[in-house]
Amino acid sequence: MENSVEIFDVIVIGAGIMGSCTAYQTSKLSQKTLLLEQFDFLHHRGSSHGESRTIRATYPEDYYPKMVLKSETLWREAESEIGYKVYFKTSQFDLGPSDNKALQSVISSCEKNSIPVRVLDNKQVFDEYGGLIQLPENWVGVVTEYGGVIKPTKAVSMFQTLAVKNGAFVKDNMEVVEIKKVEGGVLVKVKSGEVFWGKKCVVTVGPWMKKLVKSVTGIVLPIQPLETTVMYWKIKEGFESKFTIENGFPTFASYGEPYIYGTPSLEFPGLIKIPVHGGRPCEPTDRIWAPTLVLDPLKRWIQERFGGLVDSTKSIITQSCMYSVTPDEDFVIDFLGGEFGEDVVIGGGFSGHGFKMGPIIGKILADLVMVGEAKDVELMHFGIKRFEKNPKGNLKEFDDQVSSAHSLS
Repeated sequence: MENSVEIFDVIVIGAGIMGSCTAYQTSKLSQKTLLLEQFDFLHHRGSSHGESRTIRATYPEDYYPKMVLKSETLWREAESEIGYKVYFKTSQFDLGPSDNKALQSVISSCEKNSIPVRVLDNKQVFDEYGGLIQLPENWVGVVTEYGGVIKPTKAVSMFQTLAVKNGAFVKDNMEVVEIKKVEGGVLVKVKSGEVFWGKKCVVTVGPWMKKLVKSVTGIVLPIQPLETTVMYWKIKEGFESKFTIENGFPTFASYGEPYIYGTPSLEFPGLIKIPVHGGRPCEPTDRIWAPTLVLDPLKRWIQERFGGLVDSTKSIITQSCMYSVTPDEDFVIDFLGGEFGEDVVIGGGFSGHGFKMGPIIGKILADLVMVGEAKDVELMHFGIKRFEKNPKGNLKEFDDQVSSAHSLS
């Protein structure tokens, strides 16, 4: 190998939450690790920035709760290593029509995973939250203890800092233009002309995954980039403290069309985050940085669910973010295969719900490149080849959660 080429055990491409968690895990196990980012570290162009993410163990699919619970432990471990908090715990509240199949599956999934769950009717919900949340008669509320808010930018910084502390090398403004299989490993070339050699490589480039994998292998992964908008709404004067974690207000998700979620008032005092889980399909280079969905259904939901205590006439703050959506909204965690065999692992298609599981996904990706298998999680639902059998991927008995601009316009 030429002297001009730096040599690493593991090269991780993409320094969002998944790549940063992976670099933390590999460096923790004394692997010489390089973490590459195409833009500045902690940039706002992808899916790992902003002020808050929800953590919840309530999923219609029964294979995600185990991952969330394992991740919760890893969040706490990282916090203890760094010495500050990025995860602020509260309860999780899911709501929707009593006959909604996805919500029914959430209840069943909790029971299968031994997660304590309480199912409340509309009167019980009113009492539970002191009248702050109001449901129609045919709706139910589902309360679980595993909820909370994660500070995303702070969390990514935490894992990068811990990775460096463990001996990892980190480089930003390094856009990867080529990944090449060579004897004994992989060559990674960046736009500036620099070349790095690694025994193994992990690709976690979020909404750029489809483009990069196609350029490297010719394979077209069914991962659709989508621009979503986070929105904050003003709480009525005098009620601001009622919607905080300190007052016991939960993170929440509302099933139906559209799927709406939110977090307690935390990052912006007097404001509460309530977006629609969806957006406009587009490439990361074609964003408009503005709301893309019809807002009338969301405004009605806010007015009706919070009884006028949150001003639904207009949002106060909007922030743009990217999703990477697969047809079944399940992750893609697998070996790239082909000429790369098991030397390159990809982690993508997190479909707007992966951030909370960043720590366990980082551990999975590290296990795959280091020992060739995941030690903690069954990956049968996340393979690339599932789309060869069925273009829609894993079969579900309930509707998609992510709304596109096409379906709401």
